[in-house]
Amino acid sequence: MSAESRSVSAPQSWRLVATVTGWQTAASLCYYTVFAATGFIRDAFSLSESLVGVFLTATLLGYTLMLFPSGAAVDGFGEKRTMTVGLLALAVAAVAVSLAPSYGLLLGAGGLLGVAYSTAMPGSNRAIVASSPDGRQGLAMGLKQVGVTAGSGAASLVVTGVATVAAWQLGFWVIAALAGGYALGFVALYDGSGGSGEFSLPNLSRLRTNRAYLLLVTAGLFVGASIFSMLGYTVLYVDDAVNASTAAGGIVLAVTQITGSVGRIGAGNLADRLGGAKGAATVALGQILVAIVLFAVLAVGEWTLPVAIVLFAGLGISIHGSTGVFYACLTELVDADDIGGATAGGQTAINAGGLVAPPLFGLLIETSGYGFGWGLLAATTFAAAVLLVGVRRHA
Repeated sequence: MSAESRSVSAPQSWRLVATVTGWQTAASLCYYTVFAATGFIRDAFSLSESLVGVFLTATLLGYTLMLFPSGAAVDGFGEKRTMTVGLLALAVAAVAVSLAPSYGLLLGAGGLLGVAYSTAMPGSNRAIVASSPDGRQGLAMGLKQVGVTAGSGAASLVVTGVATVAAWQLGFWVIAALAGGYALGFVALYDGSGGSGEFSLPNLSRLRTNRAYLLLVTAGLFVGASIFSMLGYTVLYVDDAVNASTAAGGIVLAVTQITGSVGRIGAGNLADRLGGAKGAATVALGQILVAIVLFAVLAVGEWTLPVAIVLFAGLGISIHGSTGVFYACLTELVDADDIGGATAGGQTAINAGGLVAPPLFGLLIETSGYGFGWGLLAATTFAAAVLLVGVRRHA
């Protein structure tokens, strides 16, 4: 795939990177609607905080179970087909979530939303490796990952903003329409790299013997636990502990996404300057260390809205901004033909953390308060830092 990236000019490469980033933004706009709508969903279905966590877990479960099949589809049929079908499916699933008449059906619709989103990381990572200019893969990956934060931030603004003037479900419909429109544009703008022509689950034998990759994937487990818990409960924390409105919680979540975008671009650029997998791991480690401090600060105090905004802005730059260099490091550690499967493994680990931690976080805040919840995330982030030290050593 690197050969393909050298066959086009640098301006054309950056145009392709921008197209892929737009796709990632549209996909994340659909998927992260559920995180932005936690307050509305809690009220609409009369849920406890832990049941909100179960809903988020159902969404992540669908996402996680389909990662390896989606990675196989990307490697077998190329990323363009998989990404186009995935984005259309996300639009349909977002509408299904908004129309769910019961909690059981809400769980099912959330699971389908996750299944559709499973095409995102394997497809977009392969597209970035195929499209990025030589020596700028870290920056290109960071820019693409900005699509995640941009989509999530936009989702929080659309869902909470529409809810102030109309039913919250209407925000989901607006987002679905935007995603469907971009899917049609993506077909016209992106050519894509070819696949093997066969659908087969990835051969993991080479990955099992790659110690640095295994350490990175394990670190992803703890990073995912921190990120998904933080995203899932930011709005509720601002509402319950800061005593601000749900709309204010949506703004705080959006600020986290904006600073996360800044963190991903800056971290990717710095990783390119340092070079290779070790450079990317070094940058990620620095971001994780900052996040440990910020989670600890959240755990020990009761904060006003302005202070909360500052703290969550810092978490955006640090923990939420680390996924770009996480994937830049991952793609440096494996062969190009294994990127789909390797990405599926990395994202599966991140999601596994997200499957377990949000319900536990919710249980902690129900029984002991938010301080214990943020303390849990400080601990999971510390575990990720220890593992990243090992990645640097073996990269």
